[in-house]
Formats: sequence, structure tokens, C-alpha cells
Amino acid sequence: MRQRMITGIVAGAGFLGLCMLGGLWYHVLVLLMSLIGYYEFVRMTGIRPFQGTAWIGYLGVLYTVFPWDLLGLAMPLDLLRSYWLLMFLFLVITVISKNQIPIGQMAMLFLGMVYIGIGFHYLAVTRSTADGHGLFWTFLMLAAIWSSDAGAYFTGRRIGKHKLWPAISPNKTIEGAIGGIVAAVIAAILFAVFSGGILGIGQALLLGLCAAAVGQMGDLIQSGYKRVYGIKDSGTLLPGHGGILDRCDSWIIVFPFVHILQLLPIF
Repeated sequence: MRQRMITGIVAGAGFLGLCMLGGLWYHVLVLLMSLIGYYEFVRMTGIRPFQGTAWIGYLGVLYTVFPWDLLGLAMPLDLLRSYWLLMFLFLVITVISKNQIPIGQMAMLFLGMVYIGIGFHYLAVTRSTADGHGLFWTFLMLAAIWSSDAGAYFTGRRIGKHKLWPAISPNKTIEGAIGGIVAAVIAAILFAVFSGGILGIGQALLLGLCAAAVGQMGDLIQSGYKRVYGIKDSGTLLPGHGGILDRCDSWIIVFPFVHILQLLPIF
């Protein structure tokens, strides 16, 4: 527990400090997190993390999260066309290798690239939104996610009786999930109250609900594939906490969700 607390304080302070600083420093941190996250994903699936085909996925993640705008550069191809070309390359490899490199392996590498690349991409771009309030939106979503995690944990321990999804995550309860939703909504509404008009109560309610419900699903997604591969943690980078994906499983689902569905009031 002591090691977990120390790691949490140091890692959290470092992340939040660079987030407040913003700009290229923060974006590079998120880029590094995304590459480590992809390494963890590849390793979890039983694929050698530095074999030739895995490097295509690393390059895809790098391309997706790279700070093009901050460096004054234009992305050569949009993500849709880039992903199609990378998918084509993965599929061609299965043909060239005469199925010695199976399509299932290529599919996992491609899936991980999109899942992790898009997730960290939106974590980075939220900080640099055009309305100038990127720090507010980033802290809002992180606070709602963290409040959901804490609310679910403590409510589940206190009054949790009915299992939420025991085949995937045996310790989660329905009562805990509800407690997480309530905690996230309260956190989001508090942000709205002290936002100076940036965020309305109704929008805060919606964002809090999304952060909790989608964030908990993000946690279940990772619990599901870790159970399939028979592992407890995605990595060991953060002593007492596991790997990058263990800490960011909700983030890399929630941030794309609110952007893609245009739920943040910045559009």
C-alpha cells in the first residue's frame, strides 16, 4: 500500500504538472504514454513487442498522437486514409508470409493501434482546444473519471451485494457502478458551478454520466481482454498500479467518446 501511494503521488503530480504546463511538453508526455501503452498491449496478446510487424503499429500510434499542430505541421494524410493504408499493409503481410504470420495476429496489432492511438490522441488534443479552455476540459473529464472510480470502489465495498459482470470482473457490483455514476455527476456539476459560465449544469450532468458509464465500460473492456490472456496487470511501469493501460483504460475510452459524439461544448 505504501509503494502504491508513493507511486500514485509522484506519477500523478508529474502528469498533472505537465498537463498544467500544456503545450509540447504535455503532448510529448502523452505520446510517450501511448507508445508504452501499445507495447503493453502487444505484449499482453502474446506477440513479441519488438518484432517486425509490431513496428507498423508503433508507427501508426506515433502518427496518430504526434503533435503535428504544435509543431506547425500538417498531417500528410487524415486518420481515415492512414488507417486504411495501414490495414492494407497488415493484410498484405499475411499474404506475403503465406499465412506464417496469421491474420488474427495482424488484426490484434491493428486493433491495438486504433484503440490506443485514438484514445491518447484525444487525451492530448483536449488540452489544446481552440476555445482556450483546454486545461479546464481536461481536468473536468479526469476529475469525473477519478470520482467515478473512487465512488464505485467505496460504494461497492460498503454496500455492494449484486455482481455487475462477474464473468469479466468478479469484484465489481451494481451498487458500486451506481455510486460511481453519482460521484462523477457531482464532480462535473461542481466544475460547472465554479466554471464562470464556461459549462452549464445540464451539460455537466451529461458529461458526468458519460465519464462514469463509458469509463466503467473502458475498465471492463481491459478486464475482459486481460482475463482472456490470463494476466493481472498490463505492465509493471507503475509499482503498485500496474502499467499505463491499467491506469488509463477509462481515459482512452472516455476522451474519444465525448469528442467523437461532440458532447464537449467546444464545437
